Amino acid sequence: MKKYPEEKIKELLNILQEGFPLASEPFKFVAEKTGLTEEEVINILKELKEKNIIRHFGASINSHKLGYITCLCATSIPENKEEIAYKIAELPEITHAYLREHRLNFWFTTVTKSQKELEELCKNLEKTFKIKIKKFPALKKFKVKAVFEV
Repeated sequence: MKKYPEEKIKELLNILQEGFPLASEPFKFVAEKTGLTEEEVINILKELKEKNIIRHFGASINSHKLGYITCLCATSIPENKEEIAYKIAELPEITHAYLREHRLNFWFTTVTKSQKELEELCKNLEKTFKIKIKKFPALKKFKVKAVFEV
């Protein structure tokens, strides 16, 4: 693949973080803003996705507006049982998951349709992995957007 100037890649990433245009030819629109061609924009994005620099390319849904609930959860898993973290992180209800240096060494966030569904999810995880989950439901959301200028 052709080597693109780092400044152009950064400019492209900054534009896309602010919002993907709702246009009939969105990549062409972005290309015009960056001075690249539509094909170059698509090729750069493909390569960045392949290299896992871009983890996800799609809409960010406001789960709360759709009636879903979110919850931060924490548990303690044995250090030699890291595969438990991977199995939990792969579940569709889990949006983020982190190992930490703490007594509660595995933290994850959930999105579920109801409190009942959250309780069932946690109960099943506790039973399956023989862990105890502490739930920290959100009281108030302070930041809903993460943009990283590159």
